[in-house]
Amino acid sequence: MELILLEKVRNLGNLGDKVKVKPGYGRNYLLPQGKAVPVNAANLEAFEKRRAEYEAKAKDQLSGAEGRKAKLEGVSVTIAANASPEGKLYGSVGPREIAEALQAAGQDVNKGEVIQGEGPIRHTGEFDVVISLHADVQTQVKVIVVGEK
Repeated sequence: MELILLEKVRNLGNLGDKVKVKPGYGRNYLLPQGKAVPVNAANLEAFEKRRAEYEAKAKDQLSGAEGRKAKLEGVSVTIAANASPEGKLYGSVGPREIAEALQAAGQDVNKGEVIQGEGPIRHTGEFDVVISLHADVQTQVKVIVVGEK
């Protein structure tokens, strides 16, 4: 399936690139999310007419992400979880819990932006978690997991 990207997509391409993707990825993710349109003469012409608008939108998104990154610099959150005396959690701390803790601390983060490369947290301690605010903007926050008493 050949598509024209309407915004930058990580590990795929930039605004305006023509890319070939598997049909399921295009049909189930890129098209419904408004990140791409199929390649045809009408869409190519429409894209070229609106290129400046798409570039301005991309620039606004990038500057918004940079502003959010500045607010997240040096932020740490503490999450209390049910744990054994040895520090092993009865369950885990995942992106949802981290996003909720950041929102409670006054930060604007959703669970889709929290990236845990090593999987969910299953022990107490301090962890650095990556927050991906944009395809080009990432930052780290410190998550401290403590056992509930």
